[in-house]
Amino acid sequence: METVQFAHPMDELKNRLRHILNVIPPHSKIYYIDYPVHGNGGDLLIMKGTEAFFRDHRIHVQARYSVLDFPDGLAIPKDHILVLHGGGNFGDLYPAHQKLREKIVADYPGHRVVMLPQTIFYKSQAEFDKTAAVFNRHKDLHLYVRDTLSQEMAKARFKTCQVHLSPDMAHQLWPIRAKSEPGKELLCFLRTDIEKTKEQEQLEASGKGDYLDWGTLFNTVEHKSIRVFNKMMQKGSGKLPLSSFWGKYTDYLVNKAVNRFSNYKTVQTSRLHGHILSCLMDKPNILLDNSYGKNASYYRTWTGGIASATLMADPAGK
Repeated sequence: METVQFAHPMDELKNRLRHILNVIPPHSKIYYIDYPVHGNGGDLLIMKGTEAFFRDHRIHVQARYSVLDFPDGLAIPKDHILVLHGGGNFGDLYPAHQKLREKIVADYPGHRVVMLPQTIFYKSQAEFDKTAAVFNRHKDLHLYVRDTLSQEMAKARFKTCQVHLSPDMAHQLWPIRAKSEPGKELLCFLRTDIEKTKEQEQLEASGKGDYLDWGTLFNTVEHKSIRVFNKMMQKGSGKLPLSSFWGKYTDYLVNKAVNRFSNYKTVQTSRLHGHILSCLMDKPNILLDNSYGKNASYYRTWTGGIASATLMADPAGK
């Protein structure tokens, strides 16, 4: 077999996403389900990478639904593949998305269901068992996971599910060119939510750099616009092509993130997609772990070979 030589480790990560074509072949007709309608820029980067993957490989999206507007009893042609958005909400920390995921698997036993790259985390083993009971009744279920720990957990519990290891869908966006030369030294792009750690709090006490998170990157008007889209989705779009409008608006939001990251020489981040965006821009970055090890596991599985990336307090070193 011919060995492919890649100019950059990020080329290899993008190329690895092609393995998904084994279960979603080019020219497939699909329903894209659970795309994000909120202000978490990491999920928006995943969505943009996913849509780019569909375009690049001539995969035909017949319909798009979020967690807000997926209807009960939706009739879907049997030859259409149901493709669920990837990310880090697989488990019991974000129950609305997990309930939709399980509903799709339970309600469409005759369809191929593909879950794009996820990180798995459960606080409750009982909840994990409930998910396994639903999944193990489906005969054509494919789950892509972003790290080896998630892979081990999935293979142990999901007996009939095909489990595949894959990088995050945002890698399809490689490369992203910086919009300007950096004029500042350090951006501290740090979590402000339930996945924040004590180590991050100690770092924040140093006061070095400019501090941002997705919530503060976007301004009041932008957050209000996101809430308007969210409410309209919940009420039902009627004849308005809301998913198309949302797609264009999120282009603007993602470009804003790229522009802001372009201003800095180095990024220090506890956001996985702060790290991935930095890698997509080939920008020096230091990754802090989150509360349940998602970031460190991803780094050790995929991005540890990237010269511009470092894991803070990595006991194994670079």
